[in-house]
Amino acid sequence: MIFGMSISTFTQLHVAISLVGILTGFLVLAGLLRSQVAGGVTAVFLITTILTSATGFLFPVKEILPSHIVGIISLVALAIAVYALYSRRLAGSWRWIYVATAIFALYLNVFVLVAQAFLKVPSLHALAPKGSEPPFVIAQLVVLVLFIWLGWRAARSFRPALA
Repeated sequence: MIFGMSISTFTQLHVAISLVGILTGFLVLAGLLRSQVAGGVTAVFLITTILTSATGFLFPVKEILPSHIVGIISLVALAIAVYALYSRRLAGSWRWIYVATAIFALYLNVFVLVAQAFLKVPSLHALAPKGSEPPFVIAQLVVLVLFIWLGWRAARSFRPALA
């Protein structure tokens, strides 16, 4: 039991929070590419992405897993993104720092989504049962290259008019 929920129910909640974080993250990314700060959507993205990482630590395990390392890295990136946006108000270099850390946190969520898809979707799992076969590696490389390209574009074009 976690917070009075069965592990199955908690897992469903964790996945739902993760998916909201990913969906709102793509909305935030679209805004960055248009030089817009989507206020409410950005807050939902940051909160749900923080919750995704934080809730990942609540699953009962006996050792530190790669998912914990990803969670720690994501939380550090998100702390920087929150600071850049809300404390530094995207002034000066904090603009590109916010873009880089927010997109990096979104990338990490999508990285985990792809990894989970290869674990849980039978047809993908059949292609890469160990998670190290070429289909898995190619899928993750495509995701990485896409996020590097989108991040570069967003960092170059994001010049919001803040109040």
